Amino acid sequence: MPDLAHSLLRPLRWSERTLDAVIAPVVVTAMAALIGVITLQIVSRVFFTAVGWTEEVARFLLVWITFLAATLAFRRGRHIAVTFVVDALPGLPRRLARIAALLVALGFLLGLVVIGWEYMQVQSFQKSASLRLSMTWVYAVIPLSAAIMAWYALVDVIGLVLGEAHEPEEEAP
Repeated sequence: MPDLAHSLLRPLRWSERTLDAVIAPVVVTAMAALIGVITLQIVSRVFFTAVGWTEEVARFLLVWITFLAATLAFRRGRHIAVTFVVDALPGLPRRLARIAALLVALGFLLGLVVIGWEYMQVQSFQKSASLRLSMTWVYAVIPLSAAIMAWYALVDVIGLVLGEAHEPEEEAP
């Protein structure tokens, strides 16, 4: 059974690593862009006339960085959690408690996908003040990041059901 579980989980874990490998550089690039935009905003205000679009771009970048970085934190098990009771449980009860917690998180995340999608649709007619960008693009990160975290939770549930003792991955040194 362990070999079967491992072969079933291999493509799922590969998909997690692939998503992570795509999201991490996007977050780093967005952080660099955020630093650049804020620097431009400060320099332009001090020495010239303020550049109008910088505040809006900074705000939108911060929203996207927050949600996308949350997916990275979720995969690595870095979100706030009180685990001392679960950690104190022996084998099977610990695994069942982790499955239950992941199922609750999965339910929440799927709800967030639906609500985020609806909110994105409601705001689709609205344009941002400076850039005239459709607010759909700004709010699209909500259902996107919730769907990614839901996928991570689902893969972890499948792994625990199949008996894999998967701990959240640590960042590479």
